[in-house]
Amino acid sequence: MSDYPKVETDPRLEQKMKNAIHRDRWTDHFFRRVLHVIERFIAVLTILGLISCLVAEVYEAVVNPEYLTDAGHMLHNLLTIVVGLEFVRMLIDTTPANILEVLTVAITRHVILSHDDPWSNVACIACIAGLFAIRRFLVPKSELKEEMVEIE
Repeated sequence: MSDYPKVETDPRLEQKMKNAIHRDRWTDHFFRRVLHVIERFIAVLTILGLISCLVAEVYEAVVNPEYLTDAGHMLHNLLTIVVGLEFVRMLIDTTPANILEVLTVAITRHVILSHDDPWSNVACIACIAGLFAIRRFLVPKSELKEEMVEIE
């Protein structure tokens, strides 16, 4: 037998504990749902903003023929839109693989567009290599397979 005395539990106390647990679960579910809805709303607003930016870029290219001669400015704007689209994708489906993709695209955009000193480019390339290593060794293979199936 056990050395511990048998403790009688109060049925009212047990009911209060069950109610508190239920209330905590409901509150947790409610806040998760509200946050999910807010994330979707922000994603929709971001998509609308990105579409308007893309329309403005196309309009500027059609109206102003000299616009296409400034490739740096055009590339800057278009790659910013691409980073925004990756951000929306991350908001909609927050997985480690998507987060790593957003970071990779953002850093790559910085390397392509910036004309900083060479050490800054080396640091960015090292960051990209680190992100690929993280993706290769730390992201579960099942998540990567799911992502590849969704793309096809």
